[in-house]
Amino acid sequence: MRAAGILLHVTSLPGSPGLGDLGPAAIRFLDTLKTAGQTVWQVLPLNPTAFGDSPYQSPSTFAGNPLLVSPELLRADGLLESVPGAPEGDPARVDFGAVIPWKRALLRDAHAAFREGKGPASLPWDLDVFRDRERRWLDDYALFAALHDEQNRAWFEWPEELKLREPGAIAEAKRRLKTEIEIHEFAQFLFARQWDGVRAAAAERGVKILGDVPLFVAHDSADVWAHRDLFLLDETGRPTKVAGAPPDAFTDDGQLWGNPLYRWDLMEQNDFAWWVARIRRTLELYDVVRLDHFRGFLANWAVPAGDESAKNGAWEPVPGVSLLATLEREIGELRLVAEDLGDISPDVYALRDAHGIPGMYVLQFGFGGDPRTNLFAPHAIPKNAVAYPGTHDTETIRGWFDDGLWNATERPREEAEAEHSRVCMVTGSDGHDMPWAMCRVTMNTAADLAILPVQDLLGLGNEARMNAPGRLGGNWTWRLTDGQWNEGVVSKLGELTSATGRWPEEPESEKSAKTAEETTTAASPPADGEPAGRAPDPPATDGAPVGDGPAPVDPQESHS
Repeated sequence: MRAAGILLHVTSLPGSPGLGDLGPAAIRFLDTLKTAGQTVWQVLPLNPTAFGDSPYQSPSTFAGNPLLVSPELLRADGLLESVPGAPEGDPARVDFGAVIPWKRALLRDAHAAFREGKGPASLPWDLDVFRDRERRWLDDYALFAALHDEQNRAWFEWPEELKLREPGAIAEAKRRLKTEIEIHEFAQFLFARQWDGVRAAAAERGVKILGDVPLFVAHDSADVWAHRDLFLLDETGRPTKVAGAPPDAFTDDGQLWGNPLYRWDLMEQNDFAWWVARIRRTLELYDVVRLDHFRGFLANWAVPAGDESAKNGAWEPVPGVSLLATLEREIGELRLVAEDLGDISPDVYALRDAHGIPGMYVLQFGFGGDPRTNLFAPHAIPKNAVAYPGTHDTETIRGWFDDGLWNATERPREEAEAEHSRVCMVTGSDGHDMPWAMCRVTMNTAADLAILPVQDLLGLGNEARMNAPGRLGGNWTWRLTDGQWNEGVVSKLGELTSATGRWPEEPESEKSAKTAEETTTAASPPADGEPAGRAPDPPATDGAPVGDGPAPVDPQESHS
């Protein structure tokens, strides 16, 4: 079935203090998705963040981000009496430097209240069940997080006995840090409890959550500390080679990510047990999972440790064929999307297609070169695909069309002019309504699923860009403000969704209930002045904003 969805990370939700979280604003956003006929909500990884606040550089690939725990829901559970000292500042930006200590203090207060017996009566039982169920990763993560707080430095700089996980030192650390470990476990429990509520609300509204799993894990993580043998490290715990991406049209030096590479030979010998556990856990959190850097399942760009750029890297083979076969055997249906962008060789597409995994097609890349051979051209996008105007890693459509298209490095001006002309021709736009025009073309592609970033639906420029790969600072901070995502935007999106054949079919249960109701109505005489029957309402198009928010921009009449 043709379907439509929205890309918006949880931290970008409006309404909650500090940053978007798993509280009431998430449920309200789900309500708007249902209203607009959207059946997919795509989020970025929900793991804890560390260096650069990136969700792709996490201290744990299994844990949830405690910063997403909602203070409002903690108050509702009786674990907080108030929410003091909420960070102030630009409502359109997340100030992680202020949010992190504030949120951690709230979580500590909530744990203290729990220890005093406050909260729902079932909470102690539920916590024990959670601990038992997630023991495989939770023990290592909570101890790692407590030690990291104590040592205040990366694990490979800890004292030797802790770095090497000597049994006596680990036992002593567990005794010494008992309360801190319990706080980290409790924070994970709260995240799981609230995320389960969001998942249940999404299911009730017919919305699936499309999550994200990075290919690599951070060097300074519980995963590497607890499983050193699975990574290419020297005797001091430091990588011998690190991950990255080769130079391309966007980065002359390539991208130097710095993540340690896997010991794929050892992983294959162990039937990829760590990967099976990782993907199984991820599929428990989301309905569908985007595999970031899918290219890396056949080869990794390996850069010598210590290099200052990725130029000197080389492709090294990865047993992705065996890995995916093992995952299917151990888990069953995988429900994946392949992030297959960048320097892609034919064997990557062959692996993707052999498992029926849809790939990603970004229309920003679809107007350069020869339209007969450009895989991202709107007319070339296949059915088993997910189409985007842009992603969290690209410029917004407004920023790209106004600036980025012209500022691409090392290409003649006439190429930019030809691409600009082709964009206008295909979208039927002279540029003033370009974000909306590109969204319209994306929804009209043959792709089974079309996903639109909220920034493009709002016509925002690069000030709203979520991430610029290779840029230090300023990433991951953009946030919706109250009134931006309003009824006018939602109703216009619903109209487009219906017009492009992406409006969801009614479930059979709702069809049966409606048929029964219509039969009853038909059997009863109408009240005076009432029509005997009424067709279902189409998506609203009156453009009225929600609350006191600004009226939406009409992309057909004025500039965004």
